[in-house]
Amino acid sequence: MTVTATGAAADSPASTSADTPVTLPRPYQSYTYAYPHKTAYRPLAPRPRLADLWAGESRQALSLYLHIPFCEIRCGFCNLFTRIGAPDGLTGRYLDAVRRQAAAVREALGDGEPPRFANAAFGGGTPTYLEAAELERLCDIAEQETGVDLRAVPLSVEASPSTATADRLAVLAERGTTRLSLGVQSFVEEESRAAVRPQRRADVEAALARIRESAIPVLNIDLIYGIDGQTAASWRYSLDAALSWRPEEIYLYPLYIRPLTGLGRHADPRTADREWDEERLRRYREGRDHLLAHGYEQVSMRMFRRTDAPPQGPDDYACQTDGMIGLGCGARSYTSRLHYSFDYAVSMREIRGIIDDYTATEDFSRALHGRWVDEDEARRRHLLQSLLQAQGMPLADYRLRFGTDPGDDFPAELAALTARGWLDGTVRPGLLRLSAEGLAHSDAIGPEFFSPAVRAAMAAYETK
Repeated sequence: MTVTATGAAADSPASTSADTPVTLPRPYQSYTYAYPHKTAYRPLAPRPRLADLWAGESRQALSLYLHIPFCEIRCGFCNLFTRIGAPDGLTGRYLDAVRRQAAAVREALGDGEPPRFANAAFGGGTPTYLEAAELERLCDIAEQETGVDLRAVPLSVEASPSTATADRLAVLAERGTTRLSLGVQSFVEEESRAAVRPQRRADVEAALARIRESAIPVLNIDLIYGIDGQTAASWRYSLDAALSWRPEEIYLYPLYIRPLTGLGRHADPRTADREWDEERLRRYREGRDHLLAHGYEQVSMRMFRRTDAPPQGPDDYACQTDGMIGLGCGARSYTSRLHYSFDYAVSMREIRGIIDDYTATEDFSRALHGRWVDEDEARRRHLLQSLLQAQGMPLADYRLRFGTDPGDDFPAELAALTARGWLDGTVRPGLLRLSAEGLAHSDAIGPEFFSPAVRAAMAAYETK
């Protein structure tokens, strides 16, 4: 499937109005939810003091992210920083370390301008792997050490069906959770097994019922397309099963098979061919159209929100601004000059070692791994995190921040999008927005705006 300059489907190859052939990139390359990518991070030498990094940074709209790197199982597609289970006492030691880290960050922020938080999130891993009392402790750390009022800001928490228990949900609801994201992936048990995410449909439904009973305002359901054996009919079955709960949000994720993951270790080379690309594009379009027909609006390639859902503050793609405080060894922090974190790995052995090092750390006053962000990288980040939203990017915002025009900064990249029909030519002047097909190809568009330096760092990264 190719796309003409008007965004309509056409036979391959695509062509412009001048009948010049247009070669389209592979549609599924990289999920650009953050830039620069974590595989472009490197050990920092010298290690900068957090107090110096945060000096001069605005404290008026900070984001807080707490990362819990534990899961009851590891899904076959997962390349996130998480380990299976936790030996006795490890979760307690981990929370001890999070408290020490939070105190160090709060000290680095100083008291000259008291920090004000705009939103908070608990991710992982599976935050609800923690027991109810441990979730209470996690909330206490967030409030007592960083100063965020969890009941006064949007708070999003990720969960799995087996850990969305009534006692855990009661804690989260009482502490101010406004959004609960449940990783279902598929309501078809055979597909769940194929994705190495075995779960019973009855258990998923029971978890959804408990979430609704908890009265947390926003329920999000994650679904995956491209699973081995999935058909148009089984995909529609999962979509309709999700819709029966009237979730405020639904995320549709394409299946990726990454190195060192459960599926990656047994990958058939055919999964990387054009046929699979086309199959995933078909499932994407079917899912998109089905949700749009059932009262949802598209926010990004992945995110769909019920049109009458309560507002939740900034969307997940709206990360143009800095001021992200990440706590936990899998979290990233963003200042205007440096994005930093702890080391990253995928293999279980490496992850266990990083977690052990984190829990043994006493001094969290310096950044260890990261990537410096100059003005060129900041421009790329702003454009990516804005353009990949369905609403598009106001040119005035870009010009106000950088004093330049994106058409002058990225002429070749934007010309290529235009030639493919991936920019919407019907929008009002002053707005840069993807067409429907452009949005469908977000995972191809993102990497095209990566800088040569970031590309080189990602290519040189040794998977571990």
